[in-house]
Amino acid sequence: MEVIEVNSKKTIKDFQKVPWKIYKNDKNWIPHLKQDIEKVFDPTKNKAHRTGKIIRWILIDNNKEVLGRIVAFISNVKSKKRAGGIGFFECINNQDAANLLFETAKKWLYKYNIEHIDGPINFGEKHLFWGLLVDNFVDPNSYGMNYNPPYYRGLFESFGFEIYYKQFMYKREMAMPVQDVFTRKHAFLMKDPDYRIENVRKLSLEEIGINFQTVYNSAWAVHKGFEAMHLKTAHAIMKNLKPVYDPDIMVFVYHKNKPIAFYINIPELNEIFKYVNGNLNWIGKIKFLYHKWKKTPRTMVGIVFGVAKEYQGTGAEGALIKWSEKHIVSKNNYDQTVLAWIGDFNPTMLHVCENLGANVYRTYHTYRYLFDRNKKFERLPILK
Repeated sequence: MEVIEVNSKKTIKDFQKVPWKIYKNDKNWIPHLKQDIEKVFDPTKNKAHRTGKIIRWILIDNNKEVLGRIVAFISNVKSKKRAGGIGFFECINNQDAANLLFETAKKWLYKYNIEHIDGPINFGEKHLFWGLLVDNFVDPNSYGMNYNPPYYRGLFESFGFEIYYKQFMYKREMAMPVQDVFTRKHAFLMKDPDYRIENVRKLSLEEIGINFQTVYNSAWAVHKGFEAMHLKTAHAIMKNLKPVYDPDIMVFVYHKNKPIAFYINIPELNEIFKYVNGNLNWIGKIKFLYHKWKKTPRTMVGIVFGVAKEYQGTGAEGALIKWSEKHIVSKNNYDQTVLAWIGDFNPTMLHVCENLGANVYRTYHTYRYLFDRNKKFERLPILK
């Protein structure tokens, strides 16, 4: 077996075809769009290249057949955090093959004086390509979420990776009535005329981006381990969502005209992309536009839900949910909702999901590998 750096058209093509070897007999697998994956490695499309470095490899056998692949990166070469990452891992069911890929990434990262490696994660935003699937291998994967065989868990853990945090995806039938607690919270909040809840139909894409950044930073950037989102990043996210977003299911709560909470949903794109076979070329685009026009997706995916820290406990989260029942569920455009992953370090949001009557649909692990094998391993701290 030999590990080869991906640095040519041929090796890029080989990198892209590895999943087809791993999942050729898996009917549930929906491939990531190769265009989405290649954006990660394009400095003109991924801002992470401004401060970080990334490299990728493929693993081949003596007959030049691909056996696996891996990506290694460091998000900020000048940072004192000394954290590295790996992603896009695919491998045959062979520990020696996996170890060779892990060791290659480890050796490259060691040059940057890295203390630990997290993975599988993304060189970029956390809502894409993040975590290792460890539960529910019988349903098709959601757009942008990793999907892998059950044996990958053993490959990671046998090498020495340990669980840094768990990620849960929840599912809920749209027709299920919301609990009384959310109805009460909505009624209480709406007594104050300074509060209002609206979808984004009246907003420009730029205004949506500004609101998104405002809520995100006040909800997450105040916590250790979360960096503030730049406005350019918020605008880029909204620009990427423009071709697919449904303005009826993107919702903000305002207090005195300031956005203080959001519930951002999109249609389940993999209910369309399963028809394009991982390639959004001109044929894929025609299929995409057809199924978008046909309104094929019947699942709504909540990609982010949050409340500004100073407004947590006011009932804003309950008001959002009750408003959604009245203004989204009533349209009957979707049969179920899937909530994008929530970490076990965020008990507040896990509690909201449980109160909502949603059930854990999928479980992922984000692993960490310590270079110093004698150092005490610690899980990601709970958000407070």
